[in-house]
Amino acid sequence: MSTLELPEIETLRRDLDRDTTTRKIKSAEAIGLKSFPATKVKKDFDEHLLGAKVDLVERVGVVIVMRLDNEHAVTIQLGEHGRLERSTGRTKVASDVVGVIGFTQGGDLRIADKKGSSQIHVVHNDELATVLPPPETVGLDLLESPLSWIDFGRLVKAHNLPLKVMLTDPEIFVGIGDIYSNEILFDAGLRHDRVSAQLSTQEIRRLYRSVVGIMHEAIKYRGTSTEDRPFFDLSGEPGEFAEHLAVFGKDGDLSPRSREPILKTSFKHQVVYYCKTQV
Repeated sequence: MSTLELPEIETLRRDLDRDTTTRKIKSAEAIGLKSFPATKVKKDFDEHLLGAKVDLVERVGVVIVMRLDNEHAVTIQLGEHGRLERSTGRTKVASDVVGVIGFTQGGDLRIADKKGSSQIHVVHNDELATVLPPPETVGLDLLESPLSWIDFGRLVKAHNLPLKVMLTDPEIFVGIGDIYSNEILFDAGLRHDRVSAQLSTQEIRRLYRSVVGIMHEAIKYRGTSTEDRPFFDLSGEPGEFAEHLAVFGKDGDLSPRSREPILKTSFKHQVVYYCKTQV
């Protein structure tokens, strides 16, 4: 499972859509078969790629889908150590690169993963569903399916879970993990252990504004790159939202709200950063 969250995956998707759409594929190589679970031998990877053009790049949950003009698609689900990068064909291929897709213009797309935890498939459009997560396991995608605060409130009230657990459950929300759940709860002024079904109408409205606001701001700044979880876009530039984090990774620093130290604790096997003003 990728530790990258929705803003990082969406940044990569937008970069890929801009950089590869209408480009023709001239070469394709599967280097590390561990990341190609349906590929038996390396030469099978290029069978449906060579000569095809990229029609568009979309996203299903946190899976990136490159649609080709030959009724096939490439799906990329980045693992814990996965990354995507654009390189010139003359650049030496790094030792952790597991797959390379070369274009007639604009160089290569390289998929790197030193642990082989990423998964790449090439399938016919009719079989795409077989390599994507079942729809019932994919939560609400706030970018693809925006909703009103009233409908958001119904969703929140339908679960009787601590807010930290609810926000980070991929079957409830797409792509909210440790970083953004902490930022959302601080921004909303809500504690991580508050039970979702018990929130007041005012608290639901605050949570809604924070979820939507934080996720869109993080995308605006092209994701978050931290020391423990580095993130780089296709050009190798780090995500800049780290400069705007209020609490994540800042235990001991003074809270921008209370001017008291930010606290750190463990909750349900997750790390929580919070301020005493959260209730």
